[in-house]
Amino acid sequence: MARFTRLEVLNAIVDIGLVPVFYNPDLEIAKKIAEACAAGGARVLEFTNRGDFAPWVFKDLSAYLAKANPKIILGVGSIVDAPTAALYIASGANFVVGPILNPEVARLCNRRKIAYSPGCGSASEISEAEELGVEIVKVFPGDSVGGPKFVKAILGPTPWTRLMPTGGVETTKESITAWFKAGITAAGIGSNLIKKEWLEAGNYDAITAKTKEVLAMIREAQGK
Repeated sequence: MARFTRLEVLNAIVDIGLVPVFYNPDLEIAKKIAEACAAGGARVLEFTNRGDFAPWVFKDLSAYLAKANPKIILGVGSIVDAPTAALYIASGANFVVGPILNPEVARLCNRRKIAYSPGCGSASEISEAEELGVEIVKVFPGDSVGGPKFVKAILGPTPWTRLMPTGGVETTKESITAWFKAGITAAGIGSNLIKKEWLEAGNYDAITAKTKEVLAMIREAQGK
């Protein structure tokens, strides 16, 4: 069961502006990634449902963080159906993210008061997600659907919409500034933040440093 309420999760995402996205089949490495991101100031983390036995890794990671670093808000990504979402919710997922919009997942999450961010790539999909109760809509794939220009175009007629792109957000000042000036609420960043070469070298300090750097860029772009 989720340790954080839907409101707590959503407010944390809005306040922080960054959701690191990662998957690793090795529990010990997953623990270190989570703690490295949190040490950098990003305590809302998305573990993606990507590999064999991923639910079991997530369950153990969730149980570990609840005791070792209870401030971390752990959610699950790459969810495309309600049964899989239910499995992760039972293992402690505090929010659910998906590459597509699935009404059954939305209803399940609403029933359990779990934040749901489905991947949408058009004005109609975003509107449908909001009708299903979604507060922060994932723009996916962020670069392919039009990048910051797409965000700006959507927010013109629907300024109440909250968007979180994943895919195409670089960890550079130019990219961060462009996305946030266009009006996004938060950014989901995966391999650009948690680099493969750093993991191979066991350089978790680099992940922490990059996270701090990106968060500083976000605050500057937001004018905070």
